[in-house]
Amino acid sequence: MNIHEHQAKEILKKYGAAVPDGVFSHSVEELLEKAKLLKTEKLVLKAQVHAGGRGKAGGIKIVNTIEELGVAAKEMLGKNLITHQTGPQGRKVKRLYVESSSKIDKEFYLSCLVDRASSKIAFISSDQGGMDIEEVAKNNPKKIITTNVNLEKKISDEDCKKIIEIFNLNLDAKKQATNLIKSIYKMFVELDANLVEINPLILTKENKIICLDAKMSFDDNALFRHPEILKLRDFNEEEKIEIEASKHDLSYIKLDGSIGCMVNGAGLAMATMDIIKLQGEEPANFLDVGGGASKEKVSAAFKIILSDTNVKGILINIFGGIMRCDILAQGVVDAANEIKIEVPLVVRLAGTKFEEGKKILDNSGLKIISATDLSDAAKKIVQAIK
Repeated sequence: MNIHEHQAKEILKKYGAAVPDGVFSHSVEELLEKAKLLKTEKLVLKAQVHAGGRGKAGGIKIVNTIEELGVAAKEMLGKNLITHQTGPQGRKVKRLYVESSSKIDKEFYLSCLVDRASSKIAFISSDQGGMDIEEVAKNNPKKIITTNVNLEKKISDEDCKKIIEIFNLNLDAKKQATNLIKSIYKMFVELDANLVEINPLILTKENKIICLDAKMSFDDNALFRHPEILKLRDFNEEEKIEIEASKHDLSYIKLDGSIGCMVNGAGLAMATMDIIKLQGEEPANFLDVGGGASKEKVSAAFKIILSDTNVKGILINIFGGIMRCDILAQGVVDAANEIKIEVPLVVRLAGTKFEEGKKILDNSGLKIISATDLSDAAKKIVQAIK
């Protein structure tokens, strides 16, 4: 689950990190009243959307007066912001954040995330702050340091030293940066975060280390432990289809392709998506119904796939282990009886209750194309939509 910048900064502040003073609002009038409390020479207005690249898209403005803030806020609120992360459809700006300006001396990049390859927590640091880290990695990889840290209650001073080494700070700034690393680590572990990204992290002309921007993501599976974090969820920033899927405990991610996928197991789902791409088409979604899905859950998954207007064909790929093929088949038939299917449907079933599942589908009256294996299924659905 992602949260907004202003929410991330409030969390950082609670854990002792330095952030600029700021206020947010859903309305221009309230924002202007709150902004009057900020003591600063200049104000920085920021669109609050779950996407990077806001500055290049006009989502960040520096203003000199409250009057200028009012004009800029009216232009920004309700604007459809298109960045490299939103896609061509963009995101509508429904909340604004304004903060005190900072006198920047240097800009850095800092992030903390779970490194699944090493089963450790990784800190990524660079002296190339304010830029897309992907561009830095591509054009100047030596400017990035990755420090893997064992999961402990506290991070060591030695690890902190490695992380901030590339910043080349003076003694006082090093102490501030070390304390920041410890604060981020503590927050990351205690709140079950997936990602904390500070870009840029700045050194001001007053020699202060400040988090000028902040992005945070949390593990959905751990949110039951953190009701205070769950309250920060903004449904306006999520795909409506993905919200509906979460109600049925389905692992669903909308993509831009034309072939809808229903699969049981994340690994098999990824393999199914890959083989669709190998056949020259794009998957419309990632959808894992899970190992022990009920008939109702399968039916809900099928309806969700069909609600995507980009879907030109559906590939169902089920290997019955815990998941029984007859339950899957009955769920598909129940959903199909409620929604008229006007796109090709290819089904590949194998494993537990495979024969019973095939009989249910064969006797359903649905126009189903059977496949013998995954490769055969991918070829048939691509041929069918063409």
